Amino acid sequence: MTFADPLLLAVGLVVAAALAWATVAATRRRAAALAAAGVAPAGGPGRRRRRGWPHGGLLGAWLSIAGVGVLAVAVAGPAASVPVSHASGTVILAMDVSGSMAATDVTPDRLSAAKQAAVSFINAQPASVDIGVVAFQRGGLEAAAPTADHATAAAAVRRLAAGGGTSLGDAILAALSAITHNTVSVGPDGSAPSIGYWPSATIVLFSDGQDESGGTGTGGGTGGGAGTDATAAAAAAVAEKAGVHVDTVGVGTVAGTTVDVDGYRLFTALDPATLQSISQATGGTYHPASDASELDGIASSIDLRLTVTNEPLPLAGAFIALALVLLAAGAMLTVRRTGRVI
Repeated sequence: MTFADPLLLAVGLVVAAALAWATVAATRRRAAALAAAGVAPAGGPGRRRRRGWPHGGLLGAWLSIAGVGVLAVAVAGPAASVPVSHASGTVILAMDVSGSMAATDVTPDRLSAAKQAAVSFINAQPASVDIGVVAFQRGGLEAAAPTADHATAAAAVRRLAAGGGTSLGDAILAALSAITHNTVSVGPDGSAPSIGYWPSATIVLFSDGQDESGGTGTGGGTGGGAGTDATAAAAAAVAEKAGVHVDTVGVGTVAGTTVDVDGYRLFTALDPATLQSISQATGGTYHPASDASELDGIASSIDLRLTVTNEPLPLAGAFIALALVLLAAGAMLTVRRTGRVI
């Protein structure tokens, strides 16, 4: 237990101790006077003690003194430190804005449905959660740094537009860079770098799972001829090593549809296997969805990490209530016994 003003506690306890000393002294003087007069004190030899009123009616006085002591504790501002669990930390929304997200197998289209779900997710989070947004095509592009200002994150999501290719691995690395505030990359041999441990961070990846980063290689990919894209498996290994969960939200249908991308008409379909492998590798969860309403419900129910922090619990009210009870009981006993309040 801690006190906001220990000095008030000390003064109050000194007053209570002084009252206790005065009560003891007065009792001894009264007993001595009665003995000198040859009168036995109440409850003494030759006189039966009244049931329920021990010590010659002093119980009321001692209850009142106890009330003063408890009141001294109350005015000092006591507080107890109690553990409180709540969602906190950092969440990065990794939004797929590749050309395939313009497909209309989800109404009105995949990207619009994902944006609606992401905004709903943002609005459902407490102020203790910092939210950032990463838009990814070929390579991640940070759209909004993690912040407690959720309106900024929501505005960044609403600005997104579809176009380009997809690299899920680079998206995860861009999200990790936003979490750590340092550029995160995979080594040439595909080894996972050490970026520290971030157990309170979560990445929520909205995508149809279409990955053009080069498939199953451990180093660079072949998509777009760049040869530098990180594979999803290599990036997921970095996240897993750092203790960051990646929850994936599948946007689209397995049946798929065609979409116009850069003048070409291409077939695109949801790839749940890729998204499942990412979430499983990092201890996250895959959330499948086939329409906008289902996406909205999934995004709002994603479980974030619960952290436990010690928060002060004010106890002044409880001590004041106890002090009033003691003072009232003491006054009633004194009045009933002596006919006087003091």
